Amino acid sequence: MTFILTATLAYLLGSVPFGLLLTRMAGLGDIRSVGSGNIGATNVLRTGRKDLALATLLLDSGKGAIAVGIAAAFTQGAAAPMAVAGAFAFLGHCFPIYLKFNGGKGVATFLGTLFAFNWTVGLAAAGIWLLTAVISRYSSLSALVMAMVTPFLFLVNGQFMFFAASVFMAALIFYRHRPNIERLLNGTESRIGKKG
Repeated sequence: MTFILTATLAYLLGSVPFGLLLTRMAGLGDIRSVGSGNIGATNVLRTGRKDLALATLLLDSGKGAIAVGIAAAFTQGAAAPMAVAGAFAFLGHCFPIYLKFNGGKGVATFLGTLFAFNWTVGLAAAGIWLLTAVISRYSSLSALVMAMVTPFLFLVNGQFMFFAASVFMAALIFYRHRPNIERLLNGTESRIGKKG
């Protein structure tokens, strides 16, 4: 029952589409009609509103971290419920019930979840993303590199539940980035900061 309740609440929290809500409240219309059509921070940045992109990044990250934090608070920091909460908050962002299961790619929520699992791993993951972004100027490539490397950091730390959760999330990040991978391979992927 604890796992079912944790998963349900985390999923519903993760489903909140902050990028869509913020851009609509700002009078920018439906973010799904801009750029890649994604509801995440990178696509919000394509509207030219850096403040909204930052807010989306923080809120999407926060819902993953909050879900894990709530699970930790009610289970005295037990790893399994925390892993379930993080995974289901991430799942909610990617497949939100409020948007007919068509959501974002989960990168910010993944990052927030990592920080809640282990802040040092989260910091390392953010550093990997940033370094790749500075070198390549591709948000998608940065996310893919981060997703590929991060699970092994939990494995090295012996945090096997978080390793399993991060492998699940990393696999979904690759799945959700299928069109980006195709564009990266044929050289048509948009670079960071390019307006939609």
